[in-house]
Amino acid sequence: MATSQSALLLQKQLNELLKHPVEGFSAGLADNDNIYEWEIIIIGPPDTLYEGGFFRAKMTFPKEYPLMPPKLKFISDMWHPNVYPDGEVCISILHPPGEDKYGYEDAGERWRPVHTVETILLSVISMLSSPNDESPANIEAAKEWRENYPAFKKHVQRIVRNAIG
Repeated sequence: MATSQSALLLQKQLNELLKHPVEGFSAGLADNDNIYEWEIIIIGPPDTLYEGGFFRAKMTFPKEYPLMPPKLKFISDMWHPNVYPDGEVCISILHPPGEDKYGYEDAGERWRPVHTVETILLSVISMLSSPNDESPANIEAAKEWRENYPAFKKHVQRIVRNAIG
């Protein structure tokens, strides 16, 4: 029962995005037979180091969606303090609901069922614009961001060149 409800909700969100595209990203199914796996293209936000890049990502939804968050993973190379070296995005709204056992995040910053594909992707675009280096997923990228910004900028420019549509 929950699976069919989550599938219906995801289909509704997909239809809405297809009817009313949102600037900054495009989303669609990776496979027409699997509503739980989406292909995403995130366009590097204007006036950021990522401007001009078209970054491929995969969003995988759990059967418990919207009670639990999806996972978002860049397939394109990504160099960012809030993206693990394997491409997985680490932002508060993608963390399971409830209290943070480490005390870094307020429960209100974490996943809530009101979030949609659109709000998640807008948060990721915002993350690209302003990294949070306080609790980095990629320690090396965060260290470079803080200690050697020119090198960080060069690194990002290289991945953007490779991610041009």
